Amino acid sequence: MHRFANPARFMRMSQIVLPWLTVVTTLLLVAGLVLSFVAPPDYQQGESVRIMFVHVPAAWMAMCAYTSLAAASAAALIWRHPLAEIAAEETAPLGAVFTGLCLVTGSLWGQPMWGTWWAWDARMTSVLVLFFLYLGYMALLNAFDDPTRGRRAAAILALVGFVNVPIIKFSVDWWNTLHQPASVLRVGGPTIDPSILLPLLIMAVAFTLLFATLLVVRMRAALIERKIRVLDAAAGGALG
Repeated sequence: MHRFANPARFMRMSQIVLPWLTVVTTLLLVAGLVLSFVAPPDYQQGESVRIMFVHVPAAWMAMCAYTSLAAASAAALIWRHPLAEIAAEETAPLGAVFTGLCLVTGSLWGQPMWGTWWAWDARMTSVLVLFFLYLGYMALLNAFDDPTRGRRAAAILALVGFVNVPIIKFSVDWWNTLHQPASVLRVGGPTIDPSILLPLLIMAVAFTLLFATLLVVRMRAALIERKIRVLDAAAGGALG
């Protein structure tokens, strides 16, 4: 993997992959949204079930993005790869957005279903903690005059905070919560009707590819910005 962690190689490869990734992401998002509106209303939830097609993929990406953040932070701490540092830094804002979207849509879904916008049950609280972990990571990055110390402190927070991800996943099994147990990824197979399961899975894949697309774009922009700063510093040194 060290060979693929080269910034120059990443720029070349991402330039080729990014257009295709963008097209596939757009097509899947459009297909998922269309099928989400075409899907029949749920026999219990009615039309409000359509919120699930955004809420569930957003929740999935909130945890997936933090897992990526923790992995990139570990690589940055162990191997000091600049590309891993950039990947972690650019993942955090995206993860925070997905987590915020999960919390907002969850409240919109919960009010008609449970009669409340918010309840301090295990899953809701742990997802809120996840949101604050993203914010804390971004705050630590800029909390020190020395950027290296900021990156190290933020990476340690990301690794320590990863313990919250399995808590979110298994909270419905460990505690009595308002959320139902797993209905898609379960031993006995999905319990959701195919007319609802299909658009849900398409939206989950579309959100995953959307995250990947935005991450590549942000990483490319960050690398270009770093290169410009290096060139400006070199030009200033030469003039001095």
